Amino acid sequence: MMDNDRGAVIKIGAAEYMMVLTTKATKEIAKRYGGLESLGDKLMKSENFEMALDEVVWLITLLANQGILIHNLQNEEKQALLTEEAVELLTSPFDLADYKNAIMEAMFKGTKRYVESEDGGSSSKNGIVG
Repeated sequence: MMDNDRGAVIKIGAAEYMMVLTTKATKEIAKRYGGLESLGDKLMKSENFEMALDEVVWLITLLANQGILIHNLQNEEKQALLTEEAVELLTSPFDLADYKNAIMEAMFKGTKRYVESEDGGSSSKNGIVG
């Protein structure tokens, strides 16, 4: 499994998945929502519960598949991608509430920047870049 500094681990069924915000995922989110900043608004203002679930399932599938795609790029042993249907079947609505925190963690880790100071010491972390 890859470096935890880059994403958030979730458990779906019996397997663990690393959710990672990649450039590829950011492009997909931008296509669907118009940008990362619009994503939070969309999730919080969903008109109905079913729609909110659909959006969370889509996002979990997208971010978890980034971890799988990175693994497949770096290893000969390939892993199958998750489908939205698999995520729906292997989770409960209660699980999805917990996954929202992991989504936010993965997105924060994917967008933070480390800035080395010139005195060679500390690094500062910036939040999500909008």
